[in-house]
Amino acid sequence: MTHSGLTNLRGLLAFFLVLTLLGGTAACGQTPKSTVQPGFTHADTLRGSITPERRWWDLNHYTLSVQINPSDSSIRGSNAIRYRVLAGGQTMQIDLQLPLRITKMEQDGQALTWRNEGNAHFVQLAKKQQVGQTETITVTYEGKPHVAKMPPWDGGFTWSRDPKGRPFIATSCQGLGASVWWPCKDHMYDEPDSMLIQVRVPEALTDVSNGKLRRIIPHDDHTRTFEWAVVNPINNYGVNVNAATYVSWSDTLRGEKGTLPLSFYVLPENETAARQYFRQVKTMLRAFEHWFGAYPFYEDGYKLVQTPYLGMEHQSSVTYGNRFRNGYLGTDLSGTGWGLKFDFIIVHESGHEWFANNITYKDIADMWVHESFTSYAECLYVDYLFGKNAGAQYVIGTRARVQNDKPIIGHYNVNEEGSGDMYFKGANMLHMIRQWVANDEKWRQVLRQLNQTFYHKTVTTAQIEQFLITKTGLKLQPIFDQYLRTAQIPTLEYTTSPTGIRYRWVNCLPGFTMPVRLCLNDLGPRRLVTPTTSWQELKQPAVKEVTVDADYYVLVSRK
Repeated sequence: MTHSGLTNLRGLLAFFLVLTLLGGTAACGQTPKSTVQPGFTHADTLRGSITPERRWWDLNHYTLSVQINPSDSSIRGSNAIRYRVLAGGQTMQIDLQLPLRITKMEQDGQALTWRNEGNAHFVQLAKKQQVGQTETITVTYEGKPHVAKMPPWDGGFTWSRDPKGRPFIATSCQGLGASVWWPCKDHMYDEPDSMLIQVRVPEALTDVSNGKLRRIIPHDDHTRTFEWAVVNPINNYGVNVNAATYVSWSDTLRGEKGTLPLSFYVLPENETAARQYFRQVKTMLRAFEHWFGAYPFYEDGYKLVQTPYLGMEHQSSVTYGNRFRNGYLGTDLSGTGWGLKFDFIIVHESGHEWFANNITYKDIADMWVHESFTSYAECLYVDYLFGKNAGAQYVIGTRARVQNDKPIIGHYNVNEEGSGDMYFKGANMLHMIRQWVANDEKWRQVLRQLNQTFYHKTVTTAQIEQFLITKTGLKLQPIFDQYLRTAQIPTLEYTTSPTGIRYRWVNCLPGFTMPVRLCLNDLGPRRLVTPTTSWQELKQPAVKEVTVDADYYVLVSRK
């Protein structure tokens, strides 16, 4: 999210990558070749699957301590991993990416041995692991982490300088994974219930990480440790470090769950602009609480932190680099003008607090759960401020950026995301569902109940699909299959005759059906019909042309 010159969909949205994004072993840590999907490697499987060495233990808490050394771009530290034993197991998979290296692992003061398979490290536990017991393993590590080449799409550590030459440091790692800079259980299905983050930096710098600042510890070597406590579950890639010579200020929001603490951190030279643009935060939070329910992390507060890259959805520590301009670096992604009414990064990345940080995918193949809903949240934000028609115009305008290159859902168990169309195409799919619900208050309650039902949970596509089908009472499975699992946009094919029209769906899955509102003769009568893949007939004389209401993302073709 740093390069304004990127003009195609991949470039503009890779920043989300937040498309960001990025394997199973037997008891001995080896995966039979037959389980590796074609086109993927054993390393992909170790990274992307719930291996036996991950499955038997449940994360409870991380205590991550790391020292940042700007002088040589190195880090060193430790992570104490507290977990509960779910089943018998003595071998544990810990992930840490090269060129970082593990220097020690121990449990109850006893040094442990391990073997490496690339970025996966299999430690042999000496102590008998008893089901139901809570244990801790401490991993010590050091090195020079992967440097982000184009954060956050190609993330890692960003070692930058502010305009006055002072260190300006940040992490971003959704696709690569948190193990690019700290040792962890690097799979999204399992989150710690809480976390303590201790970051030691030169005394001239301030570190901003997730949660609430518990204390600042000065050291004799002219460094300080900032200790941040996260009391809610947190996904690995949502953990971040931001170190700079920040100025900060605080505020509060009276929200649905009481008083929400707000904190803002920016470079000193940007304070005046930031105080103006960051006023949008309160409006954004009110809008999203209206649509989705209470902000999910009141106990950890909300922070907006300036970074040397465009921004990302780090939980309770949202990062920002949109240059204090409305739109996406001054560009309206919808092409309608509505996108210049708000700062895209503030709205989009904060929307992920509900979809990504509250409701989190278990497998990156289901990343649409994060991105489709959050892109749709932009539409709802415009709706909240400027009305339903404005919101519809915004989301419809984003269709021009849809590529229809491949399915939105990726391959499972290999850490592979689907098409970047998960943003705008997915948002338009949700906009269509709103049309079929045909009751805006019911639709709002569905979205709020979604966040309540899956509060602080990891989910699959199947769970989200079934929830929406049940709560709306609509037969949505054909729509999900078509828009998420294929790259085809359904085309309404029609013919006319003196007595009426015949129509059917083509360019779609067999048996596909979906209701749409037909527009006859442009400004003529509108009819809600439910075409199938078989020809149907509508008696309506003198029809010369058929279109479909713009709220539906389909194509139309006259046969």
